[in-house]
Amino acid sequence: MLTRIFPFLGWFKKYSSAAFRADIISGLTVALVLIPQSMAYAQLAGMPAYYGLYASLLPPMVAALFGSSRQLATGPVAVVSLMTAASLEPLATAGSEGYIAYALLLALLVGIFQFLLGVLRLGLVVNFLSHPVVNGFTNAAAIIIASSQLSKMFGVYVDKAELHFETIMRVIKSAMHYTHFPTLGMGVLAFAIMVGLKKVNPKIPNVLCAVVITTVLSWAVGFNHDTSVKVSAIQDQHTQELIAEFNKSVVGISDLALKRTQIAALEDKAKAEKNQIGFYDAEHDLHVVNYQANVLKHKSHELREELRYMLFSGVEQSDGSLTFFPQGKVPAGMTDDGRTWRVKVGNKVLDTDSIKMMGGGAVVGNVPSGFPPLAIPSLDLKVIMKLLPFAVIISLLGFMEAISIAKAMAAKTGQKLDPNQELIGQGLANMLGACGSSYPASGSFSRSAVNLQAGAVTGLSSVFTSGIVAVTLLFFTPLLYHLPQAVLAAVIMMAVIGLINASGFIHAWKAQKYDGAISIISFIATLAFAPHLDKGIMIGVALSLGVFLYKSMRPRVAALSKGEDQVLRDASVHGLRECDHIAVVRFDGPLFFANASFLEDQITERIMAMPNLKHFILVSNGINDIDASGEEALSLIVDTVRSGGRDISLSGVNEAVMAVLERTHLLEKIGRDHVYADTETALCRTHATAHVDGTESDCPLTTYCRITGNA
Repeated sequence: MLTRIFPFLGWFKKYSSAAFRADIISGLTVALVLIPQSMAYAQLAGMPAYYGLYASLLPPMVAALFGSSRQLATGPVAVVSLMTAASLEPLATAGSEGYIAYALLLALLVGIFQFLLGVLRLGLVVNFLSHPVVNGFTNAAAIIIASSQLSKMFGVYVDKAELHFETIMRVIKSAMHYTHFPTLGMGVLAFAIMVGLKKVNPKIPNVLCAVVITTVLSWAVGFNHDTSVKVSAIQDQHTQELIAEFNKSVVGISDLALKRTQIAALEDKAKAEKNQIGFYDAEHDLHVVNYQANVLKHKSHELREELRYMLFSGVEQSDGSLTFFPQGKVPAGMTDDGRTWRVKVGNKVLDTDSIKMMGGGAVVGNVPSGFPPLAIPSLDLKVIMKLLPFAVIISLLGFMEAISIAKAMAAKTGQKLDPNQELIGQGLANMLGACGSSYPASGSFSRSAVNLQAGAVTGLSSVFTSGIVAVTLLFFTPLLYHLPQAVLAAVIMMAVIGLINASGFIHAWKAQKYDGAISIISFIATLAFAPHLDKGIMIGVALSLGVFLYKSMRPRVAALSKGEDQVLRDASVHGLRECDHIAVVRFDGPLFFANASFLEDQITERIMAMPNLKHFILVSNGINDIDASGEEALSLIVDTVRSGGRDISLSGVNEAVMAVLERTHLLEKIGRDHVYADTETALCRTHATAHVDGTESDCPLTTYCRITGNA
């Protein structure tokens, strides 16, 4: 009982010093991959890079302690990071304090939902995400993730558009205008190191090597070269006017946001007081303010884009300061420093006394040392209601990824796996992680594979991984300052390449064409609606449920006959001739309210199509359940068949269906002597009677019965 509450107690049965050494080595190996990967995934989620380290501190340890898999490595993962960004970007600006607060709340909601599913033993709910839907979504997500890193690879900055493909078009347009080649070079070098080391020796931590080499190189060559200047240092009247206009629009947006809050409060007050005129006035004012805010947002976007497109040359003055001129307009007699400078523009007001000019590539920058504060995320009911649908989707997707990895490893190790306990472990990891400044985490396929290959015996390996992350946060964060952003982009792109699986579409199509179609539609919908990834999943789930309902409402009804081998088969599939006097019909599925009338229609059609029909044999092996509607339909079928002077029998009725027939007394109506254990017995008992005065000279159902009869 104690091990059910604390599964980690089971680790120490027959635990040896050799297993302890293996866990330490595997924990260290995973940490070497996790630290750079987690920082990259944090940026994919719209968080500052160091929040990836926070998400790698508590979740790996807690998930291992309370989950059932001993080798599953939990932490930041690509798909969940992308879903986090897609969920939060409509609510706040990526990287802002509000955005971070929402991310921590989202992690808490994900953890609570997963924990409740595990405690209530509802792990099977994940089956609503069918494999074709997940395959389509995962392939699309991999493309979205990889393409979202192009701006960092090219060293350009663009505003995100309503749809992802529009954002990519902006990136391509900006990159064609100007690409920072040292940034691109850093990204390509990181790719070359990771691919090269993977081919030379897969056991070498290629991600860590790429990060270390490029960080040292970045520090040595002065890759990051930013400076802050007064607006007067930019010797271009048009640029100064653009900056002033931009600041004015940002201030206007902020003022309108405050005004909107005040009007919303008046609207709520009027609604509470049932003041309809006041309510409609407030609603009108709210629409006006929203329109004005949208106009200003569009204007600020255009100004920001124009400022980002401006390229400058820096000229060093006698006092060592820099003055900037538009490229190609440096006054005669002055020599520039050879760099291309750009204005760093975000969503905030530009400080005219300290405008940031970029003359190099982007790096991670300052990473706070020490542990994040432990605190429960701020709870806001309105925000919770907005985040809840996304929390449910992330919970199911994250768990599906984790449990599929855990099952694959359990098959190799022979370990017993409990999906509900794994849900509890993942839930607690996200709940406690949220209190330690973690955004949603899940099981990682790549790091779990590394953990298994490194020889992990128990979940202690994940505890050691968390310990190494803790040491990094305490002592080594200053070393991460010069890590190029382009390298983190390369790490992400390298990681998601493995998610692309074109063969999954082909396999689904071969299994069932509708599964292949669902997978392809889910893929296209996810790409088309990105960054609104929930729409792609919802479309896929709706199609899966639609197909399921259609198949349930119209299950296969097969007319059976015999061939040369005397085995009953579907006559239409195998091109077999049917008997004129006996109809052997097999119903493949439970008989319930949704398909009961369909069976009636099928029986009626056969009666109309077979004028010489004498006997129906309903093969019931496929009917595994029957409800009141199904029982009523079966009773009507018996009446319909027998009212025309024909007879009907059942074969292969299972215990559950037989119990219903007995309780409703339908068995007496059919006749116990008309219910047979198997179809062959039913044929032998009914064949002779059905062929009295028959005109059929060669019945395909007769051969076996003659042999039985002679016996």
